[in-house]
Amino acid sequence: MTDKKTEKIIVSKGDTNESSVETGDSEHRIHCLSIIGQIEGHSLLGDSQKATKYEQLLPLLVSIEESREIEGLLILLNTAGGDVEAGLCIAEMIAGMSKPTVSLVLGGGHSIGMPLAVSAKRSFIVPSATMIIHPVRMSGVVVGAPQTYYYFERMRERILDFIERNSHAKRDRLCELMMKPDELATDIGTLLDGSGAVAEGIIDEVGNISSALTALHAMAEADKSKAPAKKRAGKSEARI
Repeated sequence: MTDKKTEKIIVSKGDTNESSVETGDSEHRIHCLSIIGQIEGHSLLGDSQKATKYEQLLPLLVSIEESREIEGLLILLNTAGGDVEAGLCIAEMIAGMSKPTVSLVLGGGHSIGMPLAVSAKRSFIVPSATMIIHPVRMSGVVVGAPQTYYYFERMRERILDFIERNSHAKRDRLCELMMKPDELATDIGTLLDGSGAVAEGIIDEVGNISSALTALHAMAEADKSKAPAKKRAGKSEARI
């Protein structure tokens, strides 16, 4: 008889596209969050469309950050983009978390999916996945005035600033990729595959689920080893 630990997996699913996984071998409780379909903003999408609702993700991210049991967050992305404000809102929340976070792009991380992918402390992309970077677009009635185009430009700058702050990509190169006129059939911009996204400094590494989990467990273990030192420091300060 061997004394190898039995792996235990606990999965719970809800309306927020989330699940929690705990493995007995690693003793790290990892929360898995999927961002799929379109990022839904203030307007509801149709019932036939898959969507990630930001108003559900925000309190979930708060609870993950506050939880004493969860030691890391794995974000799985396959999104076509969506509402810019909502996407940046989710991305800023993830980027501001103190716990280890790792993202893995599967399928696609297009448009506003790019800031979401780079919001984690470590990002991965599978070789077959793609990412599209293009200018900000808006549907519906648009006022043909200089202020409208100035608003678009400022929104673009917010997206570029976030990507630059949270990745190794350079703003000038991002602008060049965003405005490229000869690659997309019905739009301007650039489509990058997995290795292309890494070469541009947007994503950290080409990898798979095993790579992402290995990195996340290592980050969780590093955080765990620091915890006793912090606790001892706190107790010594209390005695002074």
